[in-house]
Amino acid sequence: MSNIKVLQLRSAGVSLVLDCSGPALPSVLHWGADLGELSETALVDLRRGAGAVQSGNGLDENLPVAIVPEYSAGWFGLPGLNGHRDGQDFSASFQLQSADQDGNTVTVRAADPVAHLELALTIELTDSGLVKAKADLTNAGGTPYTVDGLVLALPVPTEATELLDMTGRHIGERHPQRHAFTQGAHIRDNRRGRTGADATLLLIAGTRDFGFRDGEVWAVHTAWSGNHRSYAERGMSGYAVIGGGELLLPGEGRLEPRGSYSTPWIYGSYGVGLDQLSSRFHDYLRARPTHPTSDRPVVLNTWEAVYFDLDLDKLKALADAAAEVGAERFVLDDGWFRGRRDDHAGLGDWYVDEGIWPKGLHPLVDHVTGLGLQFGLWVEPEMVNPDSDLAREHPEWILATGNRMPPTARHQQGLNLGIPAAYDYILERLDSLLNEYDISYLKWDHNRDFVDGGNQLTGTAGIHQQTLALYRLLDELKRRHPGLEIESCSSGGARVDLGVLERTDRVWGSDSNDALERQKIQRYTQLLLPPELIGCHVGPPKAHTTGRTQTLGFRAATALFGHFGIEWDISAASAEERAELAGWVALHKELRPLLHTGRVVRADRGSEDFLLHGVVARDGSRAVYSAVQLTQSITSDVGRVRLPGLDPARTYRVSKTKTPGAEPRHAAAWWVDGGQVELNGAALAAVGVHIPAQWPENAILLDVQAID
Repeated sequence: MSNIKVLQLRSAGVSLVLDCSGPALPSVLHWGADLGELSETALVDLRRGAGAVQSGNGLDENLPVAIVPEYSAGWFGLPGLNGHRDGQDFSASFQLQSADQDGNTVTVRAADPVAHLELALTIELTDSGLVKAKADLTNAGGTPYTVDGLVLALPVPTEATELLDMTGRHIGERHPQRHAFTQGAHIRDNRRGRTGADATLLLIAGTRDFGFRDGEVWAVHTAWSGNHRSYAERGMSGYAVIGGGELLLPGEGRLEPRGSYSTPWIYGSYGVGLDQLSSRFHDYLRARPTHPTSDRPVVLNTWEAVYFDLDLDKLKALADAAAEVGAERFVLDDGWFRGRRDDHAGLGDWYVDEGIWPKGLHPLVDHVTGLGLQFGLWVEPEMVNPDSDLAREHPEWILATGNRMPPTARHQQGLNLGIPAAYDYILERLDSLLNEYDISYLKWDHNRDFVDGGNQLTGTAGIHQQTLALYRLLDELKRRHPGLEIESCSSGGARVDLGVLERTDRVWGSDSNDALERQKIQRYTQLLLPPELIGCHVGPPKAHTTGRTQTLGFRAATALFGHFGIEWDISAASAEERAELAGWVALHKELRPLLHTGRVVRADRGSEDFLLHGVVARDGSRAVYSAVQLTQSITSDVGRVRLPGLDPARTYRVSKTKTPGAEPRHAAAWWVDGGQVELNGAALAAVGVHIPAQWPENAILLDVQAID
């Protein structure tokens, strides 16, 4: 027993138990529901009870699967470390040297003296109950070692029989897909050079028929903004893992003697129901020192209002209208820099276009800030148009390989920030703009996938270095300009991950402002991110991405549950439309303290035509729910709707939120008879209230307040 070392980490209703007895790498004995404080004897017995059973035609010794699974230990699935030394040392066998616990953080050191490799692992259990893990590999040999892949894995129990992940496309991100967790590997690889519109934010394993409110679920997130892998795998023994890591291109992991490679952070979340799993991410993000703490400003973005038609008087009128309806931040989108009359030219030439702006941006910035609004500016620093002064002067700065140019996308190429001179140029240009103008916000875009993402100067792959250079650039701009906020936009929602969010202040959920599309996009983006980190805008009456026409009430009620904004030429809107919009802006400001601090909840309805979601105050004193009719119901009405997440013992008053615009086509009896009901949280969760029938593409807001 003296050689047995089992460590327990506990937080927020979660236990993580690690077997650090050696000589092999640590393995996870339990990740899931809190086990209480176990004695040393109990931990040893937990280890004994978890031991593998010998089976016919198997290995004589069954070793547990380590956090970095090893082929040498008999794991026949995806190896944690995949690499070699010019063909040799292709299978590592790490020996544990130390495992030290400091509170809820365990630091592990191990080495393979034959392969001359050193491995350090950091495993944390955060205050919100998230598992965080990363690995650092060092080449201790005298010749180069190539890392082809290094992933970390967390086990899930046999009861996890279903998988849920997400896919999508431009203007259609975050579509859920679920299927059986069968034997074999389910691998989600991304080689787009950015997170990707089709990336799965979370890869989730759960018990049969799990939902938002019930069923055990385990999820993994790879916090990396470049090529990456998320996977789930079940072997023929029944042992199953979920994991992830960076997806290295050939040669990107080449380590010279004493060189090292660090994986991105891998996050794991456990919960009973997706809402609890999700809330762990929300709580973790909100506890960061860098998390936005001020009220999230209501945004007016110019893109769908004017596109490239940048006329100073028109923009001033738009700013006036923005101030009139209560906006707090005005963002000038694409088209302000040299040669940018459309999307064919100009990217890379980050100088204010003197032909459009003979006095620079000062007249517009002064007008906007004079109205009391913050000023923001669109940039796309990682891109370059072939038709630009920068590309003509430095064609070698384009990400490319093989003495050829990659196919263009949106008439642009990638700018290789891994080249120091290119990085310095972009840093100088952005820094100069931020020094000259009163810019409080950058909308940072990235509008294409990288193809053949190589460094022309070295002939090697360049996506790994590009991603690290992006992080350095964001960090340096934040250091030089305290208080600067940056949005991660990437063709909409194609760069949403916890790597970029370590140094940005929100993401753009999607280039689609169609409220019907946005309902599901936001629903599943919020599995990872709290509402205040997701940009959600009221678009024009006729959506530019789908052609659908929707009421202002539906568009605004959809944008309400996020970082609220407007992307619509409201200077041309009628006085009635602007007055209604101003009412929605005022409502958002009233609810903002609740929406941006409370717990996100969602009801399991089993129907595709109706959604219910809401936010409940952390002290249970208030909640707001949105009852959303997506399409025509096959029944005459949707019936009673349960309201999840309330304190079951407290009594609440439920009433319709007073919103601008038209009322539903029918009213529920309780609306007519007093307009409110009073029930305890248990009754509202188990029975609910009747919701009036609505036309498709409409939403009703319910205000729920504790009265005891």
